[in-house]
Amino acid sequence: MKQPKIKALFFDIDGTLVSFKTHKIPASTTEALERAKENGVEIYISTGRPTPLITVLGDIEHLIDGYITSNGAYCFAHNEDICLHAIPANDVETMVDEATRQHFSCVLVGTKNLCIYQPDEKFRRIFVDMLQVKAFEQGVAIDEILKEPILQMSPFITPQQEETLMQKLTGCLSGRWHPEFTDVTSRWADKGQGLHAMARHLDFSVEETMAFGDGGNDISIIGQAAVGVAMGNSVPELKKVADYVTTSVDEDGVKNALERYGVI
Repeated sequence: MKQPKIKALFFDIDGTLVSFKTHKIPASTTEALERAKENGVEIYISTGRPTPLITVLGDIEHLIDGYITSNGAYCFAHNEDICLHAIPANDVETMVDEATRQHFSCVLVGTKNLCIYQPDEKFRRIFVDMLQVKAFEQGVAIDEILKEPILQMSPFITPQQEETLMQKLTGCLSGRWHPEFTDVTSRWADKGQGLHAMARHLDFSVEETMAFGDGGNDISIIGQAAVGVAMGNSVPELKKVADYVTTSVDEDGVKNALERYGVI
């Protein structure tokens, strides 16, 4: 079967571009993206991180053409907004009520600010220590964030809690990429829908795209891109829908896949 000519690459951040071990982008990945760019291929980010928390891409920032953020809730390119999908207000209210009742931590992301509601040990261990996120000192109080449209909510709950909670959030989708928390967005927002919005607006075909990821929130975009690549460190569910499973982020996974498909 003839391989498609790839014109646009989409990359998840954590566990795909950035190593969980070093918290950095491997040199082989940076070099591969530079080669792809030289070949005329556009480079896009596709992340669960909201814009204020995208703080780890300094080495490749100059190569990036656009962003799918908050799992597709907010997409933009070339300083132009492409789509923005807020969570229904009643679902936001339900999430805050449940967090209060069950005493779990939840990150709420608005269009301008973010809030860490009831920060606990899990939040600090994962977001501060593991993910090295630096922007939380800029967070606002719950009353302030609720004045904004909410794009994403990240509750620190178990899969069992998630199953029960999502039955109450009728206007939302959940995309879990970590065992201890999940990302909740509008049901009109996931990375796959973000891919289609970007393709329509930027005038390229989805059949000319290649997407990389490692978590459950990457399933929609990996399944819909012309070539979906799961990193070697991916969750099993993602590997099942991928066209190709490359090596891990720490074993030149991005470079190896781009070479295999002739992008570089």
